[in-house]
Amino acid sequence: MDNIDTNTAAQTAAEGSEEPETIITVDHVTMTFNMNKEKIDSVKEYFIKLVKKELMYTQFTALNDINFEVKKGEVIGLMGLNGSGKSTLLKVIAGVMKPTKGKVTVRGSVAPLIEVGAGFNNDLSGRENIYLNGMLLGYSRKYLQEHSQEIIEFAELGEFIDVPIKNYSSGMRSRLGFAIATTVKPKILIVDEVLSVGDFKFRQKCQKRITEMMADDTTVILVSHSIDQIRKMCSRCIWLRKGQVVMDGGCDEVCDEYEKQ
Repeated sequence: MDNIDTNTAAQTAAEGSEEPETIITVDHVTMTFNMNKEKIDSVKEYFIKLVKKELMYTQFTALNDINFEVKKGEVIGLMGLNGSGKSTLLKVIAGVMKPTKGKVTVRGSVAPLIEVGAGFNNDLSGRENIYLNGMLLGYSRKYLQEHSQEIIEFAELGEFIDVPIKNYSSGMRSRLGFAIATTVKPKILIVDEVLSVGDFKFRQKCQKRITEMMADDTTVILVSHSIDQIRKMCSRCIWLRKGQVVMDGGCDEVCDEYEKQ
C-alpha cells in the first residue's frame, strides 16, 4: 500500500512539473524584400524592364535568422523601434507571409489582429461586413448569425450598423473589426498596436477582452510602443532591432534595458 501511495505521489509530482506545451516554434526565420531602386511610371515600362532583366533592386532584410519558442499560455511582448521587424514577424507567424528562409510551426487556431478591419468592403453596411469579414477570418455563416448581435453590442455602433462602412470614422471601423475578430477565443491571439486605436473607453474594452482570453490560457503575442502596457500585460519580452533579436527574457528585465538604450 505504501509503495502504491509513493508511486502515485511521484507520478502526480512528475505530471505537475511537466513543461507547458510548445505552441509556436520560430525556426531560423529570415525575411527579405526586393526594393525597386528606380522610378517606373507605368506597368508597360515595368514589364519591358522585367523582360530585358533591367530591373534594379536592392535587398532589404526585415528579419534575420530569428529563433524562439512560445509556450502555451505565455503572454509575450514584442518590442523595438519602427522598422525593427515586429509587424513582419507577426505576419509570418500568422501565415500572412511566407518566410524567405526557415519555418514557423503553429499548433492551434490563430486570431491575427494585425490590421483591424482589413477585408472590409466600403460599399457594404457594417452588418454586411460582419459576415464578409467574419468569413474571411474562418467563421461559418451560422456562427456569425448566432453572434452578430453580440458583435454589434460590443462595437457600440447602434443605428450606424446599417450605414455603409465608407461613412464610418476610423474609430468605428476599429471597434467593429476588433469585435468580429475576438468573438471567439482562439488558442493564439496576435495583436499589433490594436490597443492604441479608438477612444479611451474602447481601449479599455479591448484590454479587458484580451485579459479574459489570457485567463482562459490563450497564448498572446503583443506589439505595442507603450512600455507601461507591455509591463502590465506581458510576462516575457522579445526585443528586436534591425530584424534581429537583441534580448529575450523576463518583461521587467528587457523593458529596463530597452528604456536605457
